[in-house]
Amino acid sequence: MSEYTAQMSSRDGRWTLYVALMGVPVSQWPEHDFGPGTVPTPPERSQALTGLGFVFMDGAQWEWTEYPERPDDDTSPVRLLASVQVRSREGGRS
Repeated sequence: MSEYTAQMSSRDGRWTLYVALMGVPVSQWPEHDFGPGTVPTPPERSQALTGLGFVFMDGAQWEWTEYPERPDDDTSPVRLLASVQVRSREGGRS
């Protein structure tokens, strides 16, 4: 069973969830666009991951990290990145 990292971030008010697949071009990573609006709820994120062919690892929880849009610039806007460990489910796209 392979373990992957799913991440969710926002750019220009649109939340996107994707699963990082090592050795695969970023353009081919499974992705779900939630569109503009508020942060997707945990059930919405889970449903999107299932649609992409993934499920949470046992005991996995979302972790949030903030980072500057422009590194080394204290006045840079802060971005949020959520991460969770997932595995492919039978019949998934991974």
